[in-house]
Order: sequence, then C-alpha cells, then structure tokens
Amino acid sequence: MNQETNLNALKARFRGYFPVVIDVETAGFNAKADALLEICAITLKMDEEGWLQPDKIIHFHVAPFQGANLVTEALKFNGIRDPFSPLRGAIDERDALKKIFKFIQKEQKAQDCQRSIMVAHNANFDHSFVMAAAKRSQLKRNPFHPFATFDTAALSGLAFGQTVLAKACKIAGIVFDTNEAHSALYDTRRTAELFCGIVNKWKKLGGWPVVSADDHFVQTPTK
Repeated sequence: MNQETNLNALKARFRGYFPVVIDVETAGFNAKADALLEICAITLKMDEEGWLQPDKIIHFHVAPFQGANLVTEALKFNGIRDPFSPLRGAIDERDALKKIFKFIQKEQKAQDCQRSIMVAHNANFDHSFVMAAAKRSQLKRNPFHPFATFDTAALSGLAFGQTVLAKACKIAGIVFDTNEAHSALYDTRRTAELFCGIVNKWKKLGGWPVVSADDHFVQTPTK
C-alpha cells in the first residue's frame, strides 16, 4: 500500500489500537458489587479516504450475577424495573462478555490492530464495570487495554464545549432522543457517532495526517 493508504488505515490512525465503543447500564455505581444489566459494543472502520464511521454492533441484556447489589435509584434511572424479568431476554454475565470479547478479537484481527481500546462517554465508569465483570467471570482473553480509554465526555468538552452526551450530540448535529436515552444500545450508537464526528472534524481541520516541519507524514510506530 502507498503512504496515503497506510495513513488512512485504522491501525495507523490510533497507533495500532482498535477502538470499540461501549456503553453499559448497571444497578449502581460500584463496579465490584453492583450488577451489570446491559452492554453494547460497536466497532469502527475507516473508509478509503480515512473517514471514521461506525461498523458492526453486538448487544446483550445481562442477568445480575449472584449476590449482586441492585440500587433502586439506579434502576429507576435506566428504566430496568425488574432485572430478573424473563421478558428482558437476559443472559449470564460470563456468556455475554465471552461473546463480546470473541467478536471484538475477530474484528481487531481483521483490522490488523494489536489491542482494543474502549471508547465510552465518561469512560472510567464503563471500563470499570467491564473489567470487574471480566474478572468475576475469570475471562483471561480480555481484548481491552487495562487502563487506557478514549473518553468522549472529555473529547466533546474540547471539541464542542459540552460534556453531557445529549448536549454534545446536539452541538455536533446528531439527533438525540432523550426518551431513548439510558439504553445501552441507543447510547452506544450516539456515542459512536459522536466519537467519529470528533475524529473526522479534526481531520477536516487539517489535524490529521500529522505533518512534521519538513512536510513529511509522521507515523508513530506501534509497540
């Protein structure tokens, strides 16, 4: 491939990392004690001209793990009135993560990336729940970086002066229905659009590809 094509590859844009957009709905704020109730993941891709866009999606409702805390206020907030209702179609936490990790690893390999990195709004929250659930489930092949993330709350604060997902989407020209919010499926889709919008905005402004003083494209080597 020529230099321009290399720079338009996903692996070149994020130093070998494969960005995956994640959103979780939970029964509280304590990742070690409160139940993970819903999770969605969306992979991303670059087109031939280097524009980032959402790609594939995987989504599960999750049954509370044995002994999990269920905070009433959290359930009211996300609208999951009965986490044990069979109508949710929820699956075991371990099964959900195992399927998601396998899906991500396959897509990561297809993009020739070396490790996945989580993209999320207020990413520390989602990252902590995924990591805690993976540890509980004793899943050793976790594709995500153990601590690094791309946080769209911080990025949208820089790009649009807003850190709330709904407000950042509005400024970015992304339709956001507050009646659909706090569903992992809906919020992940909007977060993916927001992240792609920010990355593409930076490209439009001339921030990518990075050009050095002698006008040569700079590619950071991966580790």
